[in-house]
Amino acid sequence: MRTYLVVIDESAEAEIALRFAARRAVKTGGNVEILALIPQPEFVQWGGVMAAIEEEATERAEALVARAAGTLFSESGIAPSITVRQGDGPKVVREMIAANPEIAALVLGAAAGGVPGPLIAHFAADPGALSVPLMIIPGSLDRDAIDRLS
Repeated sequence: MRTYLVVIDESAEAEIALRFAARRAVKTGGNVEILALIPQPEFVQWGGVMAAIEEEATERAEALVARAAGTLFSESGIAPSITVRQGDGPKVVREMIAANPEIAALVLGAAAGGVPGPLIAHFAADPGALSVPLMIIPGSLDRDAIDRLS
């Protein structure tokens, strides 16, 4: 089944990318894979403090994904696959694409203004190196425009 991989965070553009991917999945009979990345924490000398920082980041990412999945299901009827991973964003995304041949596209949301985020900057710099299309959804699109374009 055709799967759209969407990397989400707490930004408005991530919500736009998720809506676009969901609409494409509905129209193509596909699915959505939601990926929440947990950044590598800075080294903390005390192990207990580091474990608490990692646990808090994981809980925050899991809550974010649960909210996104609930919204996705209520709006499109699609029950997405959910992944929460810690590590270097581009490396994790490449590993996910390599591990799942069903992934048909990487869908990222771009901020309405300013410089691109780290994933867009990384993948747009060499899009030919990806084994799937890269879809960058402008953060300036409203819901009607997303629905029309998807």
